[in-house]
Amino acid sequence: MSDALLSTLAEALADLVTAVGTGGDEVLDADTAVKWLESTGATLSGLPAADRRALDGLFRAAALRHPEGPWRDELLTVSEGFGLTEDTHAASCAAVAEQTRRFVATVREADPATPVPTCPGWTLADLTRHLGTVHHWAEHLVRTGATTRVHARDLPLDPPADPAAYPGWLAAGAETFVTTLSATDPDTPLWSPGPEPRAGYYPRHLLFEAVVHLADAEIALDGTARPIDAGTAAEGIEHHLATLLYVPWTAERIAHLDRDGELLRLTARDTGAVWTLTLGGGGFTWRRGSAASTARTEPTVSVTGDSGELLLLLHRRYAADDPRFARTGDRALLDAWLTATAL
Repeated sequence: MSDALLSTLAEALADLVTAVGTGGDEVLDADTAVKWLESTGATLSGLPAADRRALDGLFRAAALRHPEGPWRDELLTVSEGFGLTEDTHAASCAAVAEQTRRFVATVREADPATPVPTCPGWTLADLTRHLGTVHHWAEHLVRTGATTRVHARDLPLDPPADPAAYPGWLAAGAETFVTTLSATDPDTPLWSPGPEPRAGYYPRHLLFEAVVHLADAEIALDGTARPIDAGTAAEGIEHHLATLLYVPWTAERIAHLDRDGELLRLTARDTGAVWTLTLGGGGFTWRRGSAASTARTEPTVSVTGDSGELLLLLHRRYAADDPRFARTGDRALLDAWLTATAL
């Protein structure tokens, strides 16, 4: 089953579950509704942990495509209602640990002074220190239950004096972060730089920090990034899109694009997933579908590449004119979007 079809089915199921759960007797007989929800929950509870994590991610992505309000709030409870979140949280923490281990293994024996071309002005030492700072900062937020923003510069993070020791410092910080987060209820209220002010936001946030910065290190050392798992990349694309309007400088730049009504389409050639971004209203909306579901709508500009390549394009690690991408339509819109959304 294609990635796009799974996403569409998850969105339909989330809407149906929410409608059944919030509707009165005039919508569906109460006994029938309870029986159906219990049967569905029992089926989902038998999924392996990795599938439960993937389904939770699809449910949350579907919810976050809706405007803020009661309907989105109800959709965000679907995973919890089916008992998916506990396993999902543990699996997400494990993914952060694994991705960070890969980063550390990549840079540990490398020259810290190696330039990182995808982060102009940075060396591998700067990149490693940055990622270590993010882990130490996030661990502080989770451990202290911070409900207001805390800047990393205001914390005693104590990086080592010798840049060659940064990988070990990062590894220790990541281990502490994962331990702290694993012991924390993912629904614990917590300030976040994105749409979910809860502890459960942070595994994805740090996972994609590590995914993108691992690609930075690989490009610096080998000239190209290794392929990124398609499911992880798709989740990263949606995490990126869901977060952009919560970052003040990207939200402001998007608001001033002056391209209302225009469409930017991203198509994953490896899975068939399609993301359509619609600009307007001082921001943008996005929706995930398939080639068949979007065939009737002509985008202003379209880009096709593998899922991991599209993720790195959105993060400006690959240029829009890289031959790995196929493009059609108004290139100026794509350039304007990438400039406006630079983090």
